[in-house]
Amino acid sequence: MLLEVKNISSGYGDVTVLSGASMGVRAGEIVSLAGVGGSGKTTLIRTILGTLPASEGEIRFNGQRIDGLEPHRIARAGIAQVMEGRRLFGHMEVEDNLLVGGDVLNDKNQQRENLQWIYDVFPRLKEVRGQLARSCGSGEQQMLAIGRALMTSPKLLLLDEPSDGLAPAMAKEICGQLPMIRDRGVAIVLVERGIHRSAGVSERRYLLEHGEIVMSGAGRDIRGSETPCEAYLDI
Repeated sequence: MLLEVKNISSGYGDVTVLSGASMGVRAGEIVSLAGVGGSGKTTLIRTILGTLPASEGEIRFNGQRIDGLEPHRIARAGIAQVMEGRRLFGHMEVEDNLLVGGDVLNDKNQQRENLQWIYDVFPRLKEVRGQLARSCGSGEQQMLAIGRALMTSPKLLLLDEPSDGLAPAMAKEICGQLPMIRDRGVAIVLVERGIHRSAGVSERRYLLEHGEIVMSGAGRDIRGSETPCEAYLDI
């Protein structure tokens, strides 16, 4: 297992948001994490990334325990995140945004190889590489945010609401490229409000409710369950 989250509890001050949450991600796998707003998705991601401490449990990545490590050390271990809101350098050109992401590699050959691969994954970025990031459409900006994260050569990519604010056709286009990223050996966690959004690409899915993982399994197994959690599935 590439990522192992075991009985993690965490929160903010005296408020516990996660309570004994457990999940796992295998190398080269796409996994979705779904739940409505306030279910604890962002808290779980922040705890994995080390920006929020865990009060109980442990997190292992690539065989090494990472809970308690500083966020930059967790990132260097091979975990990259695309945050909600994208947080691009709007005054910089598209290609410069990508190159900034690759600066952590200290390997110009690898940086050039990653850049070409990202242009293969998202040909639109190559077409607009000379534009300022702020002048790009929302779909292109989301592609750019994903591309910048991939420039770090991560083993695991965390995508927080990647289809949020996008037209359905653009969301489908981006989602359709995720298997190409996975096939390069990058495991992906898709954080979404509804499991239906990632149904076509995720091998396994977790459902988070009130800080607890209440369901897990393949999509067909979750969709076949008659539980109150069907509200999350948009069936």
